[in-house]
Amino acid sequence: MTVANHSPARAAPARLVIVPGLHGSGAGHWQGWLQDQVEGAVRVEQDAWSEPDLERWGERVAQTVDALGPGPHVLVAHSFGCLATMHAAARRPGWAGSRLLLVAPAEPAKFGVGHRLPQAPLALASCVVASDNDPWMAASQAHAWALRWGSDWINLGNAGHVNVDSGYGPFALAREWTFAALRRLAAPPRPAIRGRRARPAARATASCADAPVRPADRRAGSPP
Repeated sequence: MTVANHSPARAAPARLVIVPGLHGSGAGHWQGWLQDQVEGAVRVEQDAWSEPDLERWGERVAQTVDALGPGPHVLVAHSFGCLATMHAAARRPGWAGSRLLLVAPAEPAKFGVGHRLPQAPLALASCVVASDNDPWMAASQAHAWALRWGSDWINLGNAGHVNVDSGYGPFALAREWTFAALRRLAAPPRPAIRGRRARPAARATASCADAPVRPADRRAGSPP
């Protein structure tokens, strides 16, 4: 039996892309903490952090990822950055296989952009992380968008907007998920075997199950 490896060589290793929300996820935010944990991580920089423009923000996300070369890559977004990330991903079929962590997405209806977001799953593994008392999006709405996008789902309980004001500087769940996603993308693909009928490969997702919620990821007083 002959083993044939027809998989193209990866041009570059997967990179972590941090996609902040409004005001750029300032000092002390878990996104900055996470970026410092991962060598080679890059951060999307918007021209106007206080002006949530889906088209411009989404294009900047796309430009940042495209500049890294052929992926797939790992994107970790927060708040309005989640919407910009999904808007960009819908326009970049070449991102297939990338991994997205969407933490505390902002409510699209607040910005009038729901109709401009994907209405069906994309060829990406994604995980939505939400909160019961997030002022920017009700957990039920976040869950509905997760179902629409085919995303895995975690509800942190009473975690607010999962930002500095909610007590989130270090965020172990995001770190665990990110490192699991990078490990999966770094793993070599299984070679095809000649003489055996090919079967569809199971999608290797960096799912929410890769980063189980632990007590350190919850605020005091949140439900178990």
